[in-house]
Amino acid sequence: MGTSLTPEFWQLFAVLLVAAIGVTVVLTAAFDALAVRLLSRRVHKPPTPAPYRPEHAGYRPSVHS
Repeated sequence: MGTSLTPEFWQLFAVLLVAAIGVTVVLTAAFDALAVRLLSRRVHKPPTPAPYRPEHAGYRPSVHS
């Protein structure tokens, strides 16, 4: 026994499809904004400079042949 797909079914299907696409776009944009915000916080931290060691400033390893 087959069932026919009524116009009401297609109308409801279209509404639900558009709603699902809308929710997907909004959630994707929100997660992208969150990811960009987290990455920009990590990138903008200035690196800590290495401590200056005067005893190693003129160090050159000797080469023994």
